[in-house]
This record gives sequence, structure tokens and C-alpha cells, in this order.
Amino acid sequence: MSKKTYATAIRDVIAEEMRRDENVFVMGEDIELLGGIFGCTRDLYKEFGTDRIRNTPISEAAMIGAGVGAACAGMRPIVELMYMDFTLVAADQIINQAAKTRYIFGGKAKIPLVIRGQQGIGRGNAATHSQSLETIFMHFPGIKVACPSNAADAAGLLRTAIRDDNPVMFFEHKALYASKFEVPDDPDFCIPFGQAEIKRTGKDVTIVGSLLYVSRALEAAAELEKMGIDAEVIDPRTMVPFDMDTIIESVKKTGKLVVVHEAHKVAGWGAEVVSQVVDGAFKYLDAAPIHLGAKACPLPFNIELENAVVPSVQQIVEAAKKVCYR
Repeated sequence: MSKKTYATAIRDVIAEEMRRDENVFVMGEDIELLGGIFGCTRDLYKEFGTDRIRNTPISEAAMIGAGVGAACAGMRPIVELMYMDFTLVAADQIINQAAKTRYIFGGKAKIPLVIRGQQGIGRGNAATHSQSLETIFMHFPGIKVACPSNAADAAGLLRTAIRDDNPVMFFEHKALYASKFEVPDDPDFCIPFGQAEIKRTGKDVTIVGSLLYVSRALEAAAELEKMGIDAEVIDPRTMVPFDMDTIIESVKKTGKLVVVHEAHKVAGWGAEVVSQVVDGAFKYLDAAPIHLGAKACPLPFNIELENAVVPSVQQIVEAAKKVCYR
């Protein structure tokens, strides 16, 4: 095991996979000399050259369209976007080409494409550079969606994504890049998609969160412990495929559920979790589940206002207390 930052873990996996498979290459804005805005490709051009660490024009539609074509031709492209907000610029390439090509060709075409980049709050990047969009891409069959919450998960899930023959949307969180975690040194360390992890065991309430909200849920669990409430915290890790079984088994034990995410509450993925838990574990519920998400407001530039829009640790604590003390 080695202690690495989230960004370094991502960089190391990209390098290892490029050494392992000459068909793997990266393209994106400013990924060569600059190494990307968070350093996830820093200095890789020195080893792999500018053919495999390839700068692109500022056109998400062009780079993802090229990624789809390269994947169809047998390459394994990784497309880095500066901000995942700009996936919407390339919505046609992702939703109508990457997601559907394998199906349209009866499974004969492979689309081993990874689209990765950062999203979320924490830097005051304002309304068009701070959104959480993973729920949108959960809606379209044919796309896998990964959301790692620490460096080890980032390493294991990214390696799985690169080796997958299907398109993967790989959502990173800007507030996690500097965080450190123990990462296995094994160059074949992969985390299977569709396998949630219980980050903290507990018996009184189940709290489900992703990305930055895993650490916030763990903070809330520590506060709840002081009040005598033993919270179980679950990280889905991948949103497609989604491991609902682990969550339902937890709810059968605790009888209570709080789901929290940074994306807008309205039509967020938390609503789907609540729906499926009500479907699969209704008789075990001792209280109505609570779903927390961002207010229906564009994210402000001001950090204090930004924090006011998204759920806080204290709101998670209050939600858990509410379901436990009803």
C-alpha cells in the first residue's frame, strides 16, 4: 500500500494502463505541458509522447466524437474534460453515439471509451463550472457511471473503466483531488462495477452518499455517535450499475434511511434509491426515508452562498435524528 492523493492515484493508473496496453491514449485540453488543471496527466507526455497524451482544441463535441470513433476502431481512448459541466456540449456524442453504438450493431461493436473529469463545489467556480451531473447520465442505457470518493476507489474504478469494453462516465470531485488515502500498489488492482462499499458499519440508520458526500456522511456519523446513534454509511461507488442489494440489506437491519447527494434534490439519484428501498424493504422501514440534495438554484460564485445551496453535515445529522426519533 502507498498513501497517495486522489489526483496522483488517477495519474498513476493512467500511466500503468498506457504501459500495459499501447491502445490506451489520453486526449483533452491542456493535458500535455500543463498536465490538466489538477495535474492528473502531469509529465506523462515525457514518457508517452504527444501522440498518446494529445492536446485538443476547446471542443468537447469534437474530442468525445473523436473518442467514439477511436474506440470503434480498436483504440482505448480516455477523454479528459476540464469540467464535467461541458459534457452537455457533447450530449449527442455521448447519448446518441457512445451509449447506443454497441446496441445498434447487435453487440459486435465495442466502445472502450472513458470520459473523465471533475465536477462539484468547493472552489467557488460558479454556476456553469460546479454542477453535479451524474444523475443525467444514469438515465441513458449503454453508459456506465463511476463516482469514486477516495484515492483507492479512484484507482480501482478507473483501472476497471479503462479495461471495460463499454463507455464509462468517470466523475471525479474537485474537492477530493488533494485528499490522501492508502492505495494498493498492485498494477492489476480493480474494483468491480456495481459493488457498493460500507464505509462505516452501524445499526440505527443507513446513510447513503457519493463522492464528497461520503466524507460528509462519515463526519455526520461521528457527530451522531456522540448522541448515541450508530449510523451505517454506504458508498455506491458506481451509479451504473448500481448495487441496490447492499443498501436494502442495510435498511433491513437499521429500519431507517437517509440519502444525500450534491446534485439537485429534484429528480436526483437519491429519489431512485428511496423508490427502490420502498419497493424492496418497505416492511422493514420504521420511518419514511429522507432524501437530501441541493436546492433548486444555480450554484453561486460566493463560497458561503455555495455552501448554503448544498446539504451540510449538520443537515445530515438532523435528518438522521429525525428518522431515529420519530
